[in-house]
Amino acid sequence: MRFGLVGTGGWAARTHAPGLTAADGVELAGVWGRHPEKTAAFAGEFGLAAYDDYAELLESVDAVAFAVPPRVQASMALEAAAVGKHLLLDKPVSDSLDDARALVDEAEDEGIASVVFLTQRFEPPMRTFFAELAATGGWKGGWSRMLASLDAPGNPYVNSVWRREQWGSLWDVGPHALSNLTSMLGPIGELRAVGGEAGLIHMVMTHESGATSTVSITLSAPPAGRNFETGVWGESGTALLPERTTAAADALSLAAEELVVAAESGESHPTDVAYGTHIVELLASAQKQLSAGR
Repeated sequence: MRFGLVGTGGWAARTHAPGLTAADGVELAGVWGRHPEKTAAFAGEFGLAAYDDYAELLESVDAVAFAVPPRVQASMALEAAAVGKHLLLDKPVSDSLDDARALVDEAEDEGIASVVFLTQRFEPPMRTFFAELAATGGWKGGWSRMLASLDAPGNPYVNSVWRREQWGSLWDVGPHALSNLTSMLGPIGELRAVGGEAGLIHMVMTHESGATSTVSITLSAPPAGRNFETGVWGESGTALLPERTTAAADALSLAAEELVVAAESGESHPTDVAYGTHIVELLASAQKQLSAGR
């Protein structure tokens, strides 16, 4: 399947280009970026065709992978879906619930396959962990703590504009937290959110299984205060999400390969655009509550 790549930033260079190049059944055919000179340099580095016209890229591929900010992705993905291109989306699908829902409708109307790249959902050790939790059962609650610092030395996202917006952490690390807890405790039925210092956001969820969970996230922690932990507790004790050992590019390769399978089989992927839009619904609810000062 011929893929086009939208985006020429660091995430595209570190993850999408090498991941798509290595994926079985995938040919990375070209790249589009907002800046022609940068796009040409990126294309030269990875041996791709450079496009300065997005419509021309769409004409030459079967699927599109996105490595751009969420509000840019939503409109460009809608354009791709409208002409029948399969979608490998980054998280979140959009930072607008209306745009995300419109993309779901378009994907259904066109009968295209979609996958939302929630990184840990495509790491084999994490999948094994989630499967073991499901087999064990009896989990009553869980938590996810993602206290990140954009200003920590070496952070590749230090200059990311959208991540530094008021609710940047909600839309950046929030999808990972909610997706992981959903994998561990089942679908989320209700969410409440409050804000704290240093951009800290707390969310309390009730899952359809009856379990409850909490999320604490920020991108503005002091560098020395960074902390990450996700786990569950229940009848058999506690279990912590293992540390990441899979390179993001390798996880992206698996996501692309599974998009190809979904497109060829006609079966929906577990993390398709409808799933990604449910995550957006939860995040939009949290932002509304935070904005109201609840």
